Amino acid sequence: MTQFQQLVENRHQYAREWKQRTGGRVLGYFCTYVPEELVYAAGALPVRVLGSHEPQDVTERYIGSMYCPFARDVLAQGLQGRYDYLDGVAIAAPCVHMRVAYSSWESHVPTPYKYYVNMPGKVQAPEAKAYLAGELALFKKSLEAWVGHPIRNEDLDRSIGVYNTSRHLLRQLYDLRRKPRPPVSGADAMAIVLSSMLMDKAEHNRLLERVIKELPQEGARDGIRLMLIGSENDDIDMVRLTESLGGLVVVDEHCTGSRYFWNEVAPDSDRLAAIAARYVDRPPCPIKDYESRRRWPHIESLARDYGVQGAILLQQKFCDPHEFDIPPLMAMLRERLNIPCLLLETDVTIPAGQFRTRIEAFLETFAS
Repeated sequence: MTQFQQLVENRHQYAREWKQRTGGRVLGYFCTYVPEELVYAAGALPVRVLGSHEPQDVTERYIGSMYCPFARDVLAQGLQGRYDYLDGVAIAAPCVHMRVAYSSWESHVPTPYKYYVNMPGKVQAPEAKAYLAGELALFKKSLEAWVGHPIRNEDLDRSIGVYNTSRHLLRQLYDLRRKPRPPVSGADAMAIVLSSMLMDKAEHNRLLERVIKELPQEGARDGIRLMLIGSENDDIDMVRLTESLGGLVVVDEHCTGSRYFWNEVAPDSDRLAAIAARYVDRPPCPIKDYESRRRWPHIESLARDYGVQGAILLQQKFCDPHEFDIPPLMAMLRERLNIPCLLLETDVTIPAGQFRTRIEAFLETFAS
């Protein structure tokens, strides 16, 4: 499992080596609503732009101090030159904070190619899929001009196949976490999902397929079965801390976890329409979850399927969309499923000592 952790830690080195090895271009994306299949079909490597969880003092002139820590940390990585190998960046109509981080990146971080995908905000609208398919046609045309060659139907078919395989394998991995003694820890599962966002999907698929075949049917330990819910969370150390205290993270609901890969692209002769339908129908984040609340029944289903005993809700500081959702979500989990909840507010760095105390106290309530 350490290879996936190392890939996450050495993400910049991997991307640079990939460029040197293939001669291809690398496009960084700020939100998982960006249709990676089109980028991959163009022969470029899509990588998610993530933060570093390190204190920084470079963003105050470029973005408000009350914007979420993730948005500020991501922008800091660009301003500090850590993503200087990117040939392009893209975003897909995310929350306001990430939108401002992207706009500031556009203005202040030298990156040759930039594209804003007009992902519909109201994905439940009857016109959403057709609208997005039209936007993807524009994105495809822009990518073709960027890479200097057309994106053919066979390119799209190959890309869709690679991405669907990735999603299928990640679902297989998550299915193993339903077991009473999962053979993979929550920290390892997070490293695997994160690494899939950072490397060539075909290479990642080969690694993951081998790992799944080699995993035992049952793990060596059990613990209080926990679910992680909420804002973007890519802090593997936080999950490792939770599991070191007697918790067992068996499932998650965030964009660096299950929401990223949960559904596949259904076959259709109109490839762009098929890709658009996948992104419209994926488990939504709060900014796209209206008028009906599709996200809450999905969380309830995950909690039941994975035998969840407790939930840890993680909110990036100042993340309004998740903050509005948290009170009714906690009420639903407690009242409908009798699942105790712990709310933790995260900043650029995780307050390990404080979190250790709070998580430890939370887990102790299960023994009483």
